[in-house]
Amino acid sequence: MSKYFQVVRNTFQEYLVYRLNFIMWRVRTIIQFLLVYFLWLVIFQNNQVVFGYEKAQILTYILGVWVLRALVLATRTDGVGGEIARGDLSLYLLRPISYIKYWFSRDISDKIFNIGFFIVEAAILIFLLRPPLVFQANLLLILFTLVSIVLAALLLFGLSFLLGLHAFWAPESEWGGSRFLFNIVLEFLSGGLFPLDILPAFLFKFLQILPFSYLIFFPLNVYLGKLTTVQIFQGLVVMGFWLIVINWAIRLVWQRGLKVYSAVGR
Repeated sequence: MSKYFQVVRNTFQEYLVYRLNFIMWRVRTIIQFLLVYFLWLVIFQNNQVVFGYEKAQILTYILGVWVLRALVLATRTDGVGGEIARGDLSLYLLRPISYIKYWFSRDISDKIFNIGFFIVEAAILIFLLRPPLVFQANLLLILFTLVSIVLAALLLFGLSFLLGLHAFWAPESEWGGSRFLFNIVLEFLSGGLFPLDILPAFLFKFLQILPFSYLIFFPLNVYLGKLTTVQIFQGLVVMGFWLIVINWAIRLVWQRGLKVYSAVGR
């Protein structure tokens, strides 16, 4: 366990070395939040309810998206494919360390660092903007929200790690658009741009079968109290199902990938 704790510490130190990159990324997330925030303020100027959401609910949703970008969507696993493509994976195969646990430790460090900055940024913006927000008082809903966030973070980690493993067969594609396309699709299908239930009913029901809507949309709707207890349990079951499927897929792809891995340049 101590070796993975050291990985967390080393990742923290990397942030301190590349401080400007991290600060610029945080600035980008703030600007993105403000753009969406003021867009919805304009929409609610002459409306009390839009798409079934009151003003306080939608502004809470937007703030929640910002939170979950730091806790769920933020990941360091975008470097997995690059290491495989460069042959750097060999350095880990020769050490007494689990490659997936190594990246999971880096993800934990990333999320801790992000949430620390988010707390400060959110406190300042809430003080300046003073938006109407929904403060959930139901302890059971808060508990379900926390559980769904943890499961969502595990889902995203698995999906992103699995995507990186494609570099075993197509190392040149790691410097192409696969990761960029993944992030765009993820942002839309997770509910990061808008609540997914404003889409046509048939499309929304289809998206509920896939794992992406459970990364942002589901946890936030649990918090807002827009789901029944049955719907919450159904969502948690679907998340558990996808975690099992993704874990199985990672093991299968990893084993087969190692058989074709050539470590070119190492």
